[in-house]
Amino acid sequence: MLPRIETIRALRTRMGATQKSLASAAGVSTSMINQIESGRSRPSYETARRIFEALARLEGESASHTAGDFCSTEVAKTSPDSTLHDAIGRMRDMSISQMPVFDGPDPVGIVSEDGILRHLSDSGGQDLGGTLVSAIMDPVPPVVDHGTPANVLVPLIRYSKCILVSRGGRITGIITASDTLRMME
Repeated sequence: MLPRIETIRALRTRMGATQKSLASAAGVSTSMINQIESGRSRPSYETARRIFEALARLEGESASHTAGDFCSTEVAKTSPDSTLHDAIGRMRDMSISQMPVFDGPDPVGIVSEDGILRHLSDSGGQDLGGTLVSAIMDPVPPVVDHGTPANVLVPLIRYSKCILVSRGGRITGIITASDTLRMME
């Protein structure tokens, strides 16, 4: 007995798989997956079986990958007492859109392009270059263990600018949206 067809989309998105990757794994077209998920088509028993088998394989593969497999180990960071001018220059030099804020070894927030623009707008366009990072930083991003399964990361990154990765209680990496795209490849 197979699970209900209506569960395909939820299962696929929970593990962070695309329609294309599921279609490829099941040996069907991406259009077929799209039509099944939207309720426009009912697959044959054989096609449904192949799709659910592919979902099981994909879940096994994604469960074997962890946050540590995808994180960038060079974490660019700033401190709360740095100036916004310095933080912006560093972000520009490194071509990054967000940077965690650390007070010693502990993350205390994040400074991002969005946050900088929000504060610039709220201040009426005044120059914020001398402003301290602590005055505009957003809350600490989620911190996950190095061994966290990769399929947990996709929903998290949708609601956060980045995810910090820890090992042994120490921050050892960072995952951004572009890192989660690497997971999909």
